[in-house]
Amino acid sequence: MPVRNEAGNIVPLIEEIVAALEGRWEYEIIYVNDGSTDTTGERLINAMEQRGNLRQLRHAKSTGQSAAVRSGVRAARGGIVATLDGDGQNNPAFLPDLISAIEKGGEHVGLAAGQRVGRRDTGFKKFQSRVANRVRNAILHDGTRDTGCGLKAFRRDVFLMLPYFDGLHRFLPALVRREGYDVTYVDVIDRPRHSGVSNYGFFDRVWVGIMDLAGVWWLIRRKKPTPEVTEVTL
Repeated sequence: MPVRNEAGNIVPLIEEIVAALEGRWEYEIIYVNDGSTDTTGERLINAMEQRGNLRQLRHAKSTGQSAAVRSGVRAARGGIVATLDGDGQNNPAFLPDLISAIEKGGEHVGLAAGQRVGRRDTGFKKFQSRVANRVRNAILHDGTRDTGCGLKAFRRDVFLMLPYFDGLHRFLPALVRREGYDVTYVDVIDRPRHSGVSNYGFFDRVWVGIMDLAGVWWLIRRKKPTPEVTEVTL
């Protein structure tokens, strides 16, 4: 979970994650504290004293969601990594469905992506997401109606082979397909954030999103088929 100034959401979300996963898998919880200036770090330290499988990574200054996700994935010790936003809008109860989708899909499935239904955002935010998703899908043909959902599960090795750039988290389905892996989808129910305010705004992302879209389109166009390799032995 990437978090910045989400102190009020730390404890409730950890409790929900534990309720969803305990007894089903061996797991760890990794929070990436992306330059928080509130008491997020202190809340996490207190929680770590009670839970041995909770880890906190700290960025000295905020570098954004994609960088935080990448830091968490690189530090993760499991073969399957699940992500969710730290504001409480993503319900951890759907984590088992995402993880199971990866396990059942076999080695050909690289990503299980949550697709939100019943979104609890403002009308304007839902409108901007709808437009952005339609434009992205028309250009990239990634077959995804909602790349903005933070609930995802993927194979760690697949994620680490993707080209990294700021904004990567919004294009995971297209980039995973680019590497030759399948993507599966799981409907998840959105809910309001527990506390705090959003760290993202429309005008913060629109122009960067356009440039990222052009860049991902170029990456897909320039991808060559992976050659079939056999080792010659004596």
